[in-house]
Amino acid sequence: MSRDSVRYGRVPKRSRERSTDEISRVTTTDADQSDNETKQLAVYDIILTVSQAHHANCGFTEEHTRHLVRKSLSVPPTTSPDDGEVATSTADSLEQQKCWLWQQFAANVTPCVQRVVEFAKRVPGFCDLGQDDQLILIKVGFFEIWLSHVARLTSNTSMVFDNGITVTRQQLEIMYDVDFVASIIHFANTFNALALNDTELGLFSAVVLLTADRPGITDVKTIEHHQDKLIEAFKVQVGRNHGSEPQIFSNLLIKLPELRNLGTKHTSHLDWFRVNWTKLTLPPLFAEIFDIPKCEDDLQ
Repeated sequence: MSRDSVRYGRVPKRSRERSTDEISRVTTTDADQSDNETKQLAVYDIILTVSQAHHANCGFTEEHTRHLVRKSLSVPPTTSPDDGEVATSTADSLEQQKCWLWQQFAANVTPCVQRVVEFAKRVPGFCDLGQDDQLILIKVGFFEIWLSHVARLTSNTSMVFDNGITVTRQQLEIMYDVDFVASIIHFANTFNALALNDTELGLFSAVVLLTADRPGITDVKTIEHHQDKLIEAFKVQVGRNHGSEPQIFSNLLIKLPELRNLGTKHTSHLDWFRVNWTKLTLPPLFAEIFDIPKCEDDLQ
């Protein structure tokens, strides 16, 4: 270092370059840290928003179900044969039971439709979509979302609605069939084993809702973008609560195709409705969500 450097306070070129590099590194580190913090805040905002939406619009939360009073589904009324004739065949009797059970089932499920609609409106990104895509996501995803909720109150012998009404396994088998009911119960048992809390269940429901490859969807990329954010938030939340069980998140993702398969099979079962709709009186909203024809009188 020259005497002039000391006298006039000048810094050698090499030192100036080193200081500039250090400042640049610090600035970059600060920017990266700020960016990471912004991303974390965005993730936590998604978690909070979805959690609040779920608690406000789900009848199967831990708080709601804790003191739920369970009530058996009443026995269907029997009809006397006309003109003193003794009755109908076993097949006719089973069909009457099936019609009656489906009407009870529809009446108990229908309130959940509006709750899922209200939940969907608060899921980040959902309202950015066109109305046609919104409608498809709700109509196709409703049963899958509802099944993930009712799983909490499903056992090997029964299913309980959020109002406490209980339908037995045998009654479900009359409505559907033995194999489909077994699949539902298997899903419920294995899903419950993952022990999700309400916030996690809300995030899972949001991921199910924003499934981009539903038939008829047009804005696939936007839906995928929003679902990716939800999956990231879901992963963070699961990691916080199940840190000692790293396999939980991957097990949850495996549940998505299983749930979708159940939704597809359920749609096939509803074909019976579309053939026999004149024999049933269904809530208009239930008929609408599942594309079942309805009488003009039902629309009044």
